[in-house]
Amino acid sequence: MKKDTIYPIRYLRRKIKTNPVHYLILSVWSLVVLFPVWTMLVNSLKKQLDIFRNPFAFPASPNLAGYLYVIRDSDFSLYCWNTLLVVGLTIFVTLFVGSLAAYALANWKGRASKAVYLLFLSGIMIPIRLGTINIFQIVRSLGLMGSLYSLIPVYIAWGLPITVFVLTTFIQELPGDLMEVAAIDGASPMRIYYSIILPLIRPALGTVAILNLINIWNDIWFPLIFNLRENQRTLLLGVTYFFGTYQTDWTKVLVVLTLSTLPILVLYILMSKQFIKGLTAGAIKG
Repeated sequence: MKKDTIYPIRYLRRKIKTNPVHYLILSVWSLVVLFPVWTMLVNSLKKQLDIFRNPFAFPASPNLAGYLYVIRDSDFSLYCWNTLLVVGLTIFVTLFVGSLAAYALANWKGRASKAVYLLFLSGIMIPIRLGTINIFQIVRSLGLMGSLYSLIPVYIAWGLPITVFVLTTFIQELPGDLMEVAAIDGASPMRIYYSIILPLIRPALGTVAILNLINIWNDIWFPLIFNLRENQRTLLLGVTYFFGTYQTDWTKVLVVLTLSTLPILVLYILMSKQFIKGLTAGAIKG
């Protein structure tokens, strides 16, 4: 029997590594993705006039005045804290509730389990912004307009479908013998969840945490719709502070955007292996 028949995945990986065409495609795609980041970073080090003169060239003498102003004289730290608060609470609740729901769905053998699973899948396919008017009415009726906490339940509802989808698939690929042996030894379902399931699904938890983090961090729609007060603004909504009626200080705008992008880039670089492992786990059997 041929070697590529016995080890198809390993054989394909070896072909990808040795094929220069794939390197060329990945290199071109990396340039396309990184070019806007480079442009944003370079122009954040320029003065206003230099941005319009040559937006793609590196500055002859980097200007750090925009960074000093944003860090020392603006409410950038307050906006960062507001964003981190929303992100932290949202991701904690989403992962906890989503992992419990995924654990229940993965072990639910009834006919209704597929209907519930499809219900969560529909949350992925249908954009949450289609329900903006209804969400706005609910938030207003709860008296949360202008409050930072109005964002948390919306983001939880936004992140639960993809969280349940990824975690359910991951849990279904775990060896069923582990849970059966624990149940025979007298472990309750919650004990199995805390002692067996949670440690084993950490790669998937990291994956959905990053996915939810990116959605929340980059969202400006709902903070704008809910008309957050000045001291309740999130990071991207705070960027609008630097937009004037007749003139915009693009250096400071690009500085804020650069600083708000760096945490996501650093987090992805540090957790890229965990992220890929969580996405591909269960996709290859055997």
